[in-house]
Amino acid sequence: MTEFTVSRLGLQGDGIAEGPVYLPLTLPGERVSATVRDGRAEDIRIVHPSERRVSAPCRHFRSCGGCQLQHADDDFVAAWKTDLVRNALHAHGIETVFRPIETSPAGSRRRAGFAARRTKKGAMVGFHGRASDTIIAIPDCVLLEAAVLEGRHVAEALALVGASRKTALSVMITQMENGLDVSVSDGKPLDGPLRQQLAAICENHALTRLTWGDEVIAMRAPPRHMIGRAAVTPPPGAFLQATAHGEAALTAGVLEITAGASAIVDLFAGCGTFSLPLAETAAVHAVEGDGAMMAALDAGWRHTEGLKVVTTETRDLFRRPLLPDELARTDAVVLDPPRAGAEAQVAELVKTKVPKIAYVSCNPVSFARDAAVLVAGGWHLDHVQVVDQFRWSAHTELVAGFTAAHMRA
Repeated sequence: MTEFTVSRLGLQGDGIAEGPVYLPLTLPGERVSATVRDGRAEDIRIVHPSERRVSAPCRHFRSCGGCQLQHADDDFVAAWKTDLVRNALHAHGIETVFRPIETSPAGSRRRAGFAARRTKKGAMVGFHGRASDTIIAIPDCVLLEAAVLEGRHVAEALALVGASRKTALSVMITQMENGLDVSVSDGKPLDGPLRQQLAAICENHALTRLTWGDEVIAMRAPPRHMIGRAAVTPPPGAFLQATAHGEAALTAGVLEITAGASAIVDLFAGCGTFSLPLAETAAVHAVEGDGAMMAALDAGWRHTEGLKVVTTETRDLFRRPLLPDELARTDAVVLDPPRAGAEAQVAELVKTKVPKIAYVSCNPVSFARDAAVLVAGGWHLDHVQVVDQFRWSAHTELVAGFTAAHMRA
């Protein structure tokens, strides 16, 4: 055993000591002993704990890989996540105003991906263990909404009829307004008997919809997700914000940044998380690479009274970003790209005079890279709002507002 002093946390939430040596479940300033193999520590023992260390609220924390930071107090996690964004911007020479972090409460995660494996005696359902393929049962998870946690019984029933012994099912369960929407991958090939068994599970567990691979097996009612005033039925497995609290915080930030705009372009629009609330006061052009999500957004808009015009366009913004002439009459742009960021689109944005940009990000590093391009191109980064809807994880989200230089003159 060797002793180490933890100097900082890495991007994945692991403690890092000189070497570097990665020390999971440790905190800066702690003195620990461990055996090291290939730069990663095993058999870690805390010799001198940090004052920021707390007892994990979930009894599964040590074995389950779902959370990384339950051993740290809330103020430490909030400061660490804010500093992830602050430091990423500082690396590009950018300083700005940081608003107090918004953190989603415990028990509020409305979607989860369970692993479900058939065993000799039945089935095992849960999350993968820390750095392991072992499935850890999580009957008392403090992260998930109660209905989503109960969905593990659905995953168990699905594994019994549709999982092989060699491969675990991946079961995505989402809490909708009218029940659970379930999407499964890595299952057995469909045949007549399996279809009947899956349809029975959908009925017995009162699911809104059950999807197996790329095929909808049964739908008792279209899954309904409320976005502003609109009811939207997302395609199976579509991206949705992880908590209602997080979605509300990000949406409030976007609405504030774009306030007063009458013509808004929403890029990487998904199923309309921002387009539909924005349409209460402005015309919106929504662009997204997934045609099914665009269709869901369009249907939600068409069935909701009182909204301004929303137009949709299916387009790969990585390969075909909107060009300056397509943004010529735009009062504000909303960007909500995946983790890779919006490098190609930002390169075209800096050729425009769009007055306001609301940038929603799930990756501080790619956000800082894109922010640097915008700042160099004449925009001012007004503020950043960090949103922690993936509580106790290393995942960090934010919404940031940019104003064009000619608007500040």
